[in-house]
Amino acid sequence: MPGVLAASDQARLRILGQRPDLEALIGGLDAALTHIATLRFSRGPVVDNWPALLDYLRLTHAFSAVEIARVLHLDGQGRLILDEVISRGTIDEATIHVREVIRRAVEIHAASILLIHNHPSGDPTPSRADVDLTRRIARAGQPLGIAVHDHLIMSSGGHASMRELGLL
Repeated sequence: MPGVLAASDQARLRILGQRPDLEALIGGLDAALTHIATLRFSRGPVVDNWPALLDYLRLTHAFSAVEIARVLHLDGQGRLILDEVISRGTIDEATIHVREVIRRAVEIHAASILLIHNHPSGDPTPSRADVDLTRRIARAGQPLGIAVHDHLIMSSGGHASMRELGLL
């Protein structure tokens, strides 16, 4: 099921055998899961519910055939303000612009952000480019009072936290 949720619209139609009724059902399920996660994380600090967050991110990222990058914008108490996909890329890259990540966080008054992207290869190990980008975003947000809580990399083989790995 996660593979179907993460598939593109065209891939879903191929997987589901050109059944628009099933496509509508899967699309509705995807929207419902996002809505449920948004409600859950808006009531309390996102990081206080780490297992639920990882479950949500597995569903939305771990089985995607292309890289998807998102930002969870958090308020001063760590509650979710906005969960936003910022880039859909290729099998090995999603373009993320530091200035756009920080501009958006300032625009919606986020106190901190949680960066997430996936590795379709199945290996969640952060690349040098992942680490460098994360550090650039953290440096850019610092003078504006926007902290980078973590950068999670999701894959079918598990997940990696740059904070836990000492890379942030």
